[in-house]
Amino acid sequence: MTQQRPPTTEPMSRQMQDCVQACMSCHTVCEETMSSCLQLGGEARMPIMRTLMDCSEMTRICADMMMRRSPLANEMCMMCAQACDMCAEACMSMPDDDRMTRCAESCHRCSEMCRAMTGSTM
Repeated sequence: MTQQRPPTTEPMSRQMQDCVQACMSCHTVCEETMSSCLQLGGEARMPIMRTLMDCSEMTRICADMMMRRSPLANEMCMMCAQACDMCAEACMSMPDDDRMTRCAESCHRCSEMCRAMTGSTM
């Protein structure tokens, strides 16, 4: 049985606030990019869609866990960084698409922020 910690009333650190913002921004960009991919269609985009879905979900969950100071937030930040890296790589497979480039940039920023968070106390 896991011992429950008392809820924290301390405000989030600036680093954590920035990471939550990066996660939410990446989530939004991934959702918008998925919508665009669906409109364009094509089976070639299915692998990209999968990575976009994974990244979108991971970034939202990661932000939620940081905001509630979950004891699993560090581990989630590492998983989120991996999902963002995979998504950025998939998006960069279409470098002529501005939306994909924007998504890759957002994913890179989120990955960097999440990796930085793993070195600090949640």
